[in-house]
Amino acid sequence: MNISHIEHLGIAVKSIDQQLPYYEGVLGVKCYNIEVVADQKVKTAFFKIGQTKIELLEPTSEDSTIAKFIEKRGEGVHHIAFAVPDVAEALAEVEAKGVQLIDKAPRGGAEGLKIAFLHPKSTGSVLTELCME
Repeated sequence: MNISHIEHLGIAVKSIDQQLPYYEGVLGVKCYNIEVVADQKVKTAFFKIGQTKIELLEPTSEDSTIAKFIEKRGEGVHHIAFAVPDVAEALAEVEAKGVQLIDKAPRGGAEGLKIAFLHPKSTGSVLTELCME
């Protein structure tokens, strides 16, 4: 697989509004995009640090995966996302190597990216996202 860089780190939060003062006021990074991804039942906020982004993930529904994550583990790091040139090709490659997939095909994500997730059971307990523009 040809990973070009870490695209973003996803952090599950109960409230983006409550976290903004830390990221903007303390760390000094400006939120440049907030959007709702309706089919994933999540609101996202993005900050860019160098080439890497931080994505805050706020659940918009009690039955969203982010709400369930927070309920089970609390707020914190949810996933790491790697940039690849072709998500479908990367999925086929990792599946051939025995990695369990959450997504069998790329789907739409925040910021118009094509995304797919790899199951943490196959990735050292780290939820891994593959992304491409």
